[in-house]
Amino acid sequence: MTKINLNDSALMSATEAAEIWGKNPTYVRTSLRQAPEKWPAGSWRLFGRQLVVTVEGMESATGEPDPRKK
Repeated sequence: MTKINLNDSALMSATEAAEIWGKNPTYVRTSLRQAPEKWPAGSWRLFGRQLVVTVEGMESATGEPDPRKK
């Protein structure tokens, strides 16, 4: 079984990701609903009501690199 490091900065809540990329707080949920093809398989997951996304998913959906790496 693969272990996932939940402290990895590549994982973040949808709201946190939207803030980092300078988007509206509802950006991720709206993007997943309107353009799910922009999100690579495994780049997001819903845990109860908490949506968790990866940097890879955000970069793919927004077309912008991680702003924290500038």
